Amino acid sequence: MLHSASEILKQLDSGEVTAVEVIAQSLAAIRASQPTINAFTHVAGETAMQAAEAVDADRKAGKTLGPLAGLPVAIKDVLCTSDMPTTCSSKMLEGFVPPYDATVVARLKSAGAIVVGKTNMDEFAMGASTETSAMGVTGNPWDTTKTPGGSSGGAAAAVAAGTVPLSLGTDTGGSIRQPAAFCGITGLKPTYGRVSRYGLVAFASSLDQAGPMGWSVDDVAIGLQAMAGYDPRDSTSVNAEVPDFTPAMAAEDVRGMRIGVLREGLDQDGISPAVRDALATAESVFREQGAEIVEVELPHSKYWVPTYYVIAPCEASSNLSRFDGAHYGYRVADAEIAAADSGPLEAMYSLSRAGGFGSEVKRRIMVGTYALSEGYYDAYYNQALKVRRLIRNDYDAAFQQVDLMLGPVTPSPAFALNEKTDDPIAMYLCDLFTVGANLAGVPAISLPGGFDADGLPVGVQLQAPVMEETRLLRAGNVFQMASDFHTRRPPTFTANHSQ
Repeated sequence: MLHSASEILKQLDSGEVTAVEVIAQSLAAIRASQPTINAFTHVAGETAMQAAEAVDADRKAGKTLGPLAGLPVAIKDVLCTSDMPTTCSSKMLEGFVPPYDATVVARLKSAGAIVVGKTNMDEFAMGASTETSAMGVTGNPWDTTKTPGGSSGGAAAAVAAGTVPLSLGTDTGGSIRQPAAFCGITGLKPTYGRVSRYGLVAFASSLDQAGPMGWSVDDVAIGLQAMAGYDPRDSTSVNAEVPDFTPAMAAEDVRGMRIGVLREGLDQDGISPAVRDALATAESVFREQGAEIVEVELPHSKYWVPTYYVIAPCEASSNLSRFDGAHYGYRVADAEIAAADSGPLEAMYSLSRAGGFGSEVKRRIMVGTYALSEGYYDAYYNQALKVRRLIRNDYDAAFQQVDLMLGPVTPSPAFALNEKTDDPIAMYLCDLFTVGANLAGVPAISLPGGFDADGLPVGVQLQAPVMEETRLLRAGNVFQMASDFHTRRPPTFTANHSQ
């Protein structure tokens, strides 16, 4: 039943199943997978069942229901929820329950979706493997010795393990698309400003964006339709009309569409042959469906990763300064403060931050603080902003020539747990093909595009001009109608639904 959000909604509307039955199956699948996958940091079993009972009662009474009534969804633990903890998978926020819902969460609930839990992630969304979480690592449902990606690894694994048909992640430099590729599902990063950031615990405010993850383009379109739109509480929200994405799902071909292929970076060492094969397969599929395939270049693409890893840590350093032991979050014990050599206020700040943050978060705070310090601001942060403008100009120029850009998502399929934990640079290079979309603010989608020799999924990525999610969804849907990669399921999915 949990293969498809759209199918579940049809079954609920027809009365073939009840919301209680759907939620009960979702919670059973979570219980079955949690010991090996660890996709969830919190499971809202009781409140989810109460919400399902209310949906069934309203449906039976003939009341008007929201478009997602009865659909189970999972929320990344970086988005505020008023009825369950929001920890950012960090000791710093252990047990913290916000007084309000993030706008995207509130909109999903308003549409009738039922939140069954919060998903594991890299601490404060900083990582590419969900190994920096204070809540333990998450396994990839295709092979539990492999990473599910990050930082939205739990959100991707929750779908791939068959616990929910739709989840909500966030993407700062590829954190929706990379785990979607590793877990063989579909993940969409909307245009910056298309979806409200209100209630999203900020990592890098000019880059973070929430988006949906599911098995198919059809499912992520359903999620985006419910959560997108202007929010006056968010100063980064764009006041633009949200189109009806349904017509994009009805398109049968991409005739007349020009798709530019990005090959930059594919000649580097460490790029898996399976990644090149998946890109070649996608080119062939789109050509067969009537698209014109052309070569396209983004001249400053070699600066994507270094630019991102200046801007993002700088913004993180500023955003995370609020976690100081005084306002909220983890605070070191008074006895430790009293025993410190420094004054009590300085000791509280330094010891609370040292004890509350993990090593990767500390690393990025220190890099950002250094780059923002007097004498280095112009040399690093200001310079990175100038390069970011050049990167955006590259995108603008490319989209004068093509409608969409096609490229890889990751340099390789999912790597082994612990493989890169001692090599931060190798971990950062996982973002090689994804950070450009965040720096430019354009929408991008990760699609299942093939498998390697070991049966691990490989993704391909489409990028579109600002506010052209409809174009992305149309092309992605056509690709999925002409291929079957998104229909394949990992062993964990089958196991969870045979109990």
